Amino acid sequence: MATDSKSPTVDKSDVTARLPKPSNLGDVVTDRTKVLTDVERGQLEEQNKRMVTPFQAQKLEHEARKHWDLFYKRNDTRFFKDRHWTTREFSELLSENPAVPGTLADGTRRNDAENQQKTLLEVGCGVGNLIFPLIEDGHRDYFIYACDLSPRAVELLPAVVANIFRLIKPGGMVLFRDYGRYDMAQLRFKAGHKIGENFYVRQDGTRSYYFAEDEVATLFRQAGFAVLLNSYIHRRTINAKENIDVPRIFVQGKFQKPPQPE
Repeated sequence: MATDSKSPTVDKSDVTARLPKPSNLGDVVTDRTKVLTDVERGQLEEQNKRMVTPFQAQKLEHEARKHWDLFYKRNDTRFFKDRHWTTREFSELLSENPAVPGTLADGTRRNDAENQQKTLLEVGCGVGNLIFPLIEDGHRDYFIYACDLSPRAVELLPAVVANIFRLIKPGGMVLFRDYGRYDMAQLRFKAGHKIGENFYVRQDGTRSYYFAEDEVATLFRQAGFAVLLNSYIHRRTINAKENIDVPRIFVQGKFQKPPQPE
């Protein structure tokens, strides 16, 4: 499920005073939901003054595929940036030696048992902003499946996660990243764009949902996964040339299907 929107700058003092120290990359990692300022609480209250009507919400549901098709017709592959950061965030995607599949860092070949091709399923692939950079960076010892979710993605998430649990092998991992609760893209929506709690429609008819950390953990636990890592990532998007400094929030997690007992 590919979603995005541009966001304005907001005072960060109320957030940083309550969060742990940033990581080496400048990110702040926490399991606590952002504490809103009075201004931000006012923005959310303003959204509730005029909600998307049930009729409009149903129409958006029926036309969701059309809106995403029009989005990609307008933007082609230019809107979302290629995700060359994924192997930094999820080391599980790294090959031992990206240049030569099946080869260790010292150049020796792995034995047949270790040299089994890995399988990667990307759910919500969009135009391939994760897969193609992965291949370009030399991580080619994968057999890759890629699909984009149903327009009813948010409502069907429990069933989707249950299907993923059924499909992957014991010991298999799910690497999750999506927009987090109170991201600036959520706070900037005006009245008339809110469909439901943390669920919004943009001007172009595409929709976006903003996850809570505990919501994601519960979703995967109920499907049978073990939660290895799950937290909010607070990151600043900075463009010095355009004088842009935007705080973003994501939920990022790693979930594992329990290995079979020996």
